[in-house]
Amino acid sequence: MAARTVQLELSFPTVRDAQVTYPLSIPSRSATSRPSPATMSNAELLALLLGTRTAAILAATHSGVSSLRELASTHAADHRDAGISAAALHRLEAVVEIARRFGETGWVSGTPFTGSAAVYDHYRERLACELVEYFIAVSLDNKHRKIRDVVVGQGSLTASIVHPRDVFARVIRDAAAAVVFVHNHPSGDPTPSREDVDITRRLRDVGELIGIRVLDHIIIGRGRYVSFVDDGYW
Repeated sequence: MAARTVQLELSFPTVRDAQVTYPLSIPSRSATSRPSPATMSNAELLALLLGTRTAAILAATHSGVSSLRELASTHAADHRDAGISAAALHRLEAVVEIARRFGETGWVSGTPFTGSAAVYDHYRERLACELVEYFIAVSLDNKHRKIRDVVVGQGSLTASIVHPRDVFARVIRDAAAAVVFVHNHPSGDPTPSREDVDITRRLRDVGELIGIRVLDHIIIGRGRYVSFVDDGYW
């Protein structure tokens, strides 16, 4: 079967403003003739990191890669269906992971919990664009310093993926004195659902019973978040 040809407008230095088909090729050039990454388009940056064929496919399937954030939230199966190889997909995932880590404000072990804003700053890049919900428990010591975080549920909260027994089993292993819960809403709207409120109340009740204080539950959306403590859901 003949390969499908996709017409693209990519602005590589030697073919600027030209009509290009993929697989693309960029002639080798000296280091002094290469443009600064700051002046390159999203498609050019992806071509530099992933290869021109992969960049061409991404540009064709994502409106010229006008939004890298939208690209990062696309399911891997969609990329495979578009014709991106497993090796290129692995490199793309690595690029996204680097960007996420760069965007995180460090909340490392031993650092105290200072409030919901700091928690949001740390997790927003990792969770805001996820396509499914992740429920994270952050264990804290008796001075409310972070011990570690762990994903205790994945999927939909309506499917009872978060059970107090499983959540606190992980936290108890850390000899935690307190815990902060964090999860995301793939819809982008962090407003708590009825299930969010009910689960949080159950977790608080269990925490009080076993002597582990629940300090907050923070829901992360796109560009904003909700804190159960700060926003009156407690």
